[in-house]
Amino acid sequence: MTNKKPYPPQYYQDYLVLDKILNSQELKSDEYGQHAHDEMLFIIIHQVYELWFKQIIYELDSVLEIFEKNDINESHIGTAVSRLNRIIEIQKILIDQIQVLETMSPMDFLDFRDFLIPASGFQSVQFRLVENKLGLKIQDRFSYGGSNYCSYLKTEDREKVQGTEQSKSLFDLMEKWLERTPFLNWGKTSFWQEYEQAVSTMLADDRHLIDTNEKLSMDEKEKHLKEYAKTEASFGVVLDQQQHDKMVEDGHWRLSLKATQAALLILLYRDQPILHNPYLLLTKLADVDELFTTWRYRHALMVSRMIGRKIGTGGSTGSEYLTKTAEKHRIFSDIGELTTFLIPRSSLPKLPQEVENNLGFHFHVKDK
Repeated sequence: MTNKKPYPPQYYQDYLVLDKILNSQELKSDEYGQHAHDEMLFIIIHQVYELWFKQIIYELDSVLEIFEKNDINESHIGTAVSRLNRIIEIQKILIDQIQVLETMSPMDFLDFRDFLIPASGFQSVQFRLVENKLGLKIQDRFSYGGSNYCSYLKTEDREKVQGTEQSKSLFDLMEKWLERTPFLNWGKTSFWQEYEQAVSTMLADDRHLIDTNEKLSMDEKEKHLKEYAKTEASFGVVLDQQQHDKMVEDGHWRLSLKATQAALLILLYRDQPILHNPYLLLTKLADVDELFTTWRYRHALMVSRMIGRKIGTGGSTGSEYLTKTAEKHRIFSDIGELTTFLIPRSSLPKLPQEVENNLGFHFHVKDK
């Protein structure tokens, strides 16, 4: 005799609440007696966007929960990488959906566009939550007409979004996690002393190549030397506290010096087993940032194609506003720019044996 499962049987339609979902497309063009065929597509595309935003928030909250812990072990980082990877795959779908929306012609859109005013993507509460939870700061937002980004929301929605401004974002928590990274102190020396020496040697070699290259004219040498000077100065963001602080103050950098150094160490020694998942984590964060930037650009191009230079339904300058946000609303750009400070594997400072042992997985098999 088999035991019956203690759960009642489920019906597909009921489990997914499809009656409610599939009957939630109410065309304004029908309400006003001017049926516009493509309004159905427009509504469904944006409803699907909001469903995906909900899933992104669900995954993002789980990653935030991981990094809010005082103790974060290797398995936690692996879980965070997996959740971020899911967000990345969703972002790719968000970008691809624009192609479906572009099957609607500008004239098709004009059939119902005026019925939407002043509703617009400005009022996507969930997308604002995503931005804040990732770590977009108020002062870094592109402001349209000098108004606060929450001014387009209803009071209860505004309060919900503003509540996340006070919470620790993924950027904040990731920065604190990086600052706790061990392995920077090597006993008699440190990674940074060794790295600075390696950089100095590498730059000196580059300078020597320019000085001794007989194929370069004087003007060409002068041009190359100017670029060399810029490269040399750029390393200050990871090696010099004063220069780093000045870049942060000017808004050209965001990560603290300690977090910046830890992130660079992870990138440089990512082949070490213990640093593999942290490397993947940093890579995924840069991917999330890049894909949202790509989505904004694609959205801007689509809007330009649909309405040209017309004002958007929310009152903005349409594609121009979206292009500005793509340029300005970067969160993890520091991680991407760390590639500036990578040096060849052959020039990497050799890890002390004790540090290398701690970074690897070593098994000692006793003799029988």
